[in-house]
Amino acid sequence: MGYEFQVTVDSQRPHDQAKWWAQTLGWEVEPSDEEMIRGLVAAGRAREEDTLVYDGVLVWKVGAALRDPDHPERPRLLFQLVPEGKTVKNRMHLDVQVGDEERQAVADGLVERGAAVLHHAEQGPFRWITMTDPEGNEFCLT
Repeated sequence: MGYEFQVTVDSQRPHDQAKWWAQTLGWEVEPSDEEMIRGLVAAGRAREEDTLVYDGVLVWKVGAALRDPDHPERPRLLFQLVPEGKTVKNRMHLDVQVGDEERQAVADGLVERGAAVLHHAEQGPFRWITMTDPEGNEFCLT
């Protein structure tokens, strides 16, 4: 039997990153359960400082997750709060499959939203653009 998993990305601004990646992938940020959060704080099982208001919604400070609304069986993508910034190349990265016809237009749109192009590459029939998200995490448009 195989295991389920989620992909977790360290982040200094997890809610901003989740919002950026949700738009990039066409996914959605998982909704916050404000009533549950308030209940845990009121019961002493969480602290006010564990929360923040983001875009007018009470959320957990430590992170935000995305999901594909059309394919709920896909792994979720979680951005978790860490104190340090990114300092070295990723050992893992996402390959976002947009297709040959859309690749450059998608890359241009992502740059307008805070991404950066590192380089264009190809190997045999395969072509991709290596980019970074607004926090410097590498990913490829394939």
